[in-house]
Amino acid sequence: MNDPTSQLRSATRRAKSDVANKLVSMFLHELSRRVSAAWDIRVDSRQYGDLVRREFDNRCPYCRCSLAVNQCVVEHLDGMNRYRAGLHIPGNVLVACRRCNGEKRRDDSLRVLILASSGWASFLSHDGDRCDTSCLTCKYWRTVWLEESERRSSLRENLERIRSFRGRFPECERITSSLSEALPTLLTKLYSDCQGFAEREISALLSQFETLTDTQIQSP
Repeated sequence: MNDPTSQLRSATRRAKSDVANKLVSMFLHELSRRVSAAWDIRVDSRQYGDLVRREFDNRCPYCRCSLAVNQCVVEHLDGMNRYRAGLHIPGNVLVACRRCNGEKRRDDSLRVLILASSGWASFLSHDGDRCDTSCLTCKYWRTVWLEESERRSSLRENLERIRSFRGRFPECERITSSLSEALPTLLTKLYSDCQGFAEREISALLSQFETLTDTQIQSP
């Protein structure tokens, strides 16, 4: 178990990372608004919401549990982070159960994907054949479908269902394809620059605080 000092250092690093991740997310949201401004359907429209519900029968697109009886969250097929560079646009936004949304983050946070070319496809490709026995995502799917043949069949079906849904949005496919090479590199630089800026500003403010404290201590 980590000692308190190590936990404190870890919490500080996470705080800086959270700030950098937030900046990446803000950039991706602004880019999303710009690239989809002239599209016929908007991601926040009732039309799009109804389309998603009909397409997936108000069920999680990954595990097919009912969203009417399980906690659900907005889900981005291509995660909105510096590695997946997903956008908040029609074709990339669904609704998923909170559990699948959390489990999928392991694939979304990988710098390089091995099982598939996208985070959502990689998440649904953990069928137990290509990962080692310690794979947490494979273990997760075994809790969803206990029987092996059902699990593999369900993963394939859900993969094809999402792929078919994405195909209905050629604008999403086009913009994702055009940005997939350059954008992750640019976002990684933005993330790194943000962390560097935060470290410099924190150091400068701490120096000012220490100077002010020393002055107050020395004052009669």
